[in-house]
Amino acid sequence: MSPRHHMCVCICTFKRPELLGRLLAKLQTLETEDLFDYSIVIVDNDQTESARQTVQSWKQQSHIALAYYVEPEQNIARARNKAVENAKGDYISFIDDDEYPDEHWLLNLYKALMWHQTDGVLGPVLPHFEAEPPTWVMKGHFFDRPMHQTGHVLEWKECRTGNVLLKRTVFTESGEWFDPKLGSGGEDRDFFRKKIQQGFTFIWCNEAPVFESIPARRWNRVVLLKRAFLRGKMALYAAKSKPPTVLRSLAAIFAYTLFLPFLFILGHHLFMRYLVKDFDHIGKVMTFIGFDFVKEKYVIS
Repeated sequence: MSPRHHMCVCICTFKRPELLGRLLAKLQTLETEDLFDYSIVIVDNDQTESARQTVQSWKQQSHIALAYYVEPEQNIARARNKAVENAKGDYISFIDDDEYPDEHWLLNLYKALMWHQTDGVLGPVLPHFEAEPPTWVMKGHFFDRPMHQTGHVLEWKECRTGNVLLKRTVFTESGEWFDPKLGSGGEDRDFFRKKIQQGFTFIWCNEAPVFESIPARRWNRVVLLKRAFLRGKMALYAAKSKPPTVLRSLAAIFAYTLFLPFLFILGHHLFMRYLVKDFDHIGKVMTFIGFDFVKEKYVIS
């Protein structure tokens, strides 16, 4: 009988000990159907080691092996690289510290990967609101993400590391897998862009959702606009030809800004939805000319 595969679940965390504790509790109860074993690697991206006490507490009661590392430089790409460096096994999974899975999460990712014989599988990230959001937030769908049929082959723009299982062979080359120059965000899409160019294939599994905690501060209008600016900034970094991208964004800014007063009359959710789109394009233009007022991913996550 061949040995079972081993998974390593990687978590990069920053000043969220309570949410990390909830995630570690959920990871204790994952179903495996005896198809694989798994362990957990936690990388604390806080130089004050705010996650250490939570991890030490769980180490004393966990039946799953836990390993804890610190990446003192606040840089999500370096934290991800440290997680991969210390991950054991045949497969590497990433889940964010403000998310939690159900018991079938890792099993369904694994089954989809094996059935489709692919290099990696991504699943949905569904919002879990910690308080009842305003009507305009729900009507505006600000926290809804695209969904696909299971088996859908993903483009790099559809990929991220919030819910993913990857073959170890995706990380065979030495060096930095996630670019530290993108340490404030966008490092995951850049990673998938390069891997797809190298010939790796990633698919979707709709049966492996995780749930992302959305505190009330996340639907603060300023936070929504900062996140949109950051998305635009990251999109510009990834653009092959930046001047045409900026020109298209300038045209979009003009159009969106022109219609915003009319959208305000039609409904606040429409006004905010297109103001968010506007700031996405503003992020591209401002980054192109060297003005960047959103530097830290963790501040707005």
